[in-house]
Amino acid sequence: MCLFSSSYAQTCAKYSFSSNRVFRSCSDLPVLNSYLHYNYDSSGKLEIAYRHTGIASSRWVAWAINPTSTGMVGSQALVAYQQADGSMRVYTSPITTYQTQLRQGDLSFDVSNLSATYANNEIIIFATLGLSNNSTTLNQVWQEGPLSGNTPQVHATSGANVQSMGTLNLLSGESGTTGGGSSRLRNKNIHGVLNTVSWGILLPIGAITARYLKVFKSADPAWFYLHAFCQVSAYAVGVAGWGTGLKLGSQSPGIQYDAHRTIGIILFCLATLQVFALLLRPKPDHKYRFYWNIYHHLVGYAVIILSVINIFKGFDILKPEKKWKHAYIGVIVALACIAVILEAYTWFVVVRRKRSERAGKMPHGVNGANGNGVNGNGGRSQQV
Repeated sequence: MCLFSSSYAQTCAKYSFSSNRVFRSCSDLPVLNSYLHYNYDSSGKLEIAYRHTGIASSRWVAWAINPTSTGMVGSQALVAYQQADGSMRVYTSPITTYQTQLRQGDLSFDVSNLSATYANNEIIIFATLGLSNNSTTLNQVWQEGPLSGNTPQVHATSGANVQSMGTLNLLSGESGTTGGGSSRLRNKNIHGVLNTVSWGILLPIGAITARYLKVFKSADPAWFYLHAFCQVSAYAVGVAGWGTGLKLGSQSPGIQYDAHRTIGIILFCLATLQVFALLLRPKPDHKYRFYWNIYHHLVGYAVIILSVINIFKGFDILKPEKKWKHAYIGVIVALACIAVILEAYTWFVVVRRKRSERAGKMPHGVNGANGNGVNGNGGRSQQV
């Protein structure tokens, strides 16, 4: 029970690497005081940092992927320990039997940037793996055991040492036995969805509604209520997304996305000003309404532009499957095309309406035949 509790003494999400390395995902492994941090992209490149805390210098640690099964045999391991002279040894070892001494050998996939550190009773293994298959769910094994001189010995065969295996979904961050890292990734996904839907979709739709529907007299005042509904909904959902961003920040000390964070704060402040500006909205015939309209339009368009920029920065940080980024690009292009079409059509409507109004204001007798016309009979009798 003490061993189980110690494995949860800290969480991977709150860990900051002294080397200033940043890993987007992590998982709190359920036993042996172990944590896995990683970056994964769709090309099969997997950057990992395996941390094993509370470990003495007289012991070895290992983390492995098993491409063929869920157990120890067949796993492709990264092994590290501190040698008698104080230097670190880190190498690859394919596991072929249960009684292995972790001999060095090539793995079934490429390994580069392999290194290890030992400090404060913690061993960290860093590596970049080139996974050739298309599977995004891995069978992982992690282990620790004693050293005899500089030679690894067989690990214990009971308790936590026979429970240290499971699966890992590289896309969702979900582990077969723990949800520590998956919770953070889930919050990232929620943050991304909420902000994309609110700032990136609802807000532009609300702006399009106000700009183009109000041209049509039959749409008054429906356009205003539809515009207000879209913008208030976008703000409410956006505040929820902003809140998840703050929570993610508090869970990730040492990890900063300065540009994304700064733009997010500016967006929230400007959007809040827009909401409160509704309370100070002058009536249509008020002398300050012209200036209020200028402010409202400038701030509104600034929020939309910053929103789109920040959403794409979010895509670069989260690195979801490309289809999601492409889908959002499709939405933005569709909204832009709709705006261009409506812009042309509403200008046509406005110009035609102004011409009609000018024609209606002209005097009826300009070319008439009555005595009041300039070229009428009255004019001719005057010349006689």
